[in-house]
Amino acid sequence: MKATAVAPANIAFIKYWGKSDEKLRLPLNPSISMNLSVCVTTTTVEFSERFTHDTVSEGFDSERIIRHIDYLRKLAQVELRVHISTKNSFPAAAGIASSASGFAALTVAASSALGLHMSEKRLSKLARTGSGSACRSIPDGFVEWKDEYAYSLYPHDYWDLRDILVIVDSHMKKVSTTEGMKAVRTSPLLPARLAALPGRIARIKKALTEKNFQEFGEIMEEECLDMHRVMQTQTPPLYYWTGDTVDIMELIKQRTIPAYFTIDAGPNVHIICEAKNEVKLIELLKDRKIIINKPARGARII
Repeated sequence: MKATAVAPANIAFIKYWGKSDEKLRLPLNPSISMNLSVCVTTTTVEFSERFTHDTVSEGFDSERIIRHIDYLRKLAQVELRVHISTKNSFPAAAGIASSASGFAALTVAASSALGLHMSEKRLSKLARTGSGSACRSIPDGFVEWKDEYAYSLYPHDYWDLRDILVIVDSHMKKVSTTEGMKAVRTSPLLPARLAALPGRIARIKKALTEKNFQEFGEIMEEECLDMHRVMQTQTPPLYYWTGDTVDIMELIKQRTIPAYFTIDAGPNVHIICEAKNEVKLIELLKDRKIIINKPARGARII
């Protein structure tokens, strides 16, 4: 009873910050994201009568992982111990959605190993219970998450975009996304954010449909800054940016190249451009550590 899965991290164009239900990891608002081709997690899950205890790769949150496995074992009516081997192609716990790729890969591999034949919708729901944004790493390409599960808006080859991820800091962040979200309701800016989001989502979906890159980028930056203003006005305030983060934002805002930035819950900057501008953008960032992503398929067995 063994399976290996690979799953992409994702970058959210419309952000998820705050839960309507902590236990079920249901979001305060819908979000829209793109799967990343190079930032991936590969996980092998094996259940066997030979194992006397559960094991998880060193450096990963074994308690949270085994809690997720326990639920899947219950569904499969199996009590076998498990060995889990996981590796990331990018820095973990640094605000690059490693929990998303991690729990998506874990869910797909464990479900397959246990013989649980599940639909994409069901897998997305299950991945969400491990990490909210993991539900977005299950479907292909450009993805929307509403309430319990995520689904594909467009396949990975719909729009030839690039995500140039600039690694500002690869260390584990001091405040996790899960912990940071708990204080979201203390921000006086949250009501205005939630009121603005339906219109912003409609606008960015229209830009995505029309492949209007300028409109798309402007809305994406607006959304990024809005979410971080909420973080920064929480009690206690939460600051993920560093001086380097701001420097990169200012560089991109000069628009010498058609490109736009977005930043999740961390210091690292995702710069989105069309494929035709990839080489120019790489040259602009030549002194920095970067990871170049294309839109990608969702989680799958390999």
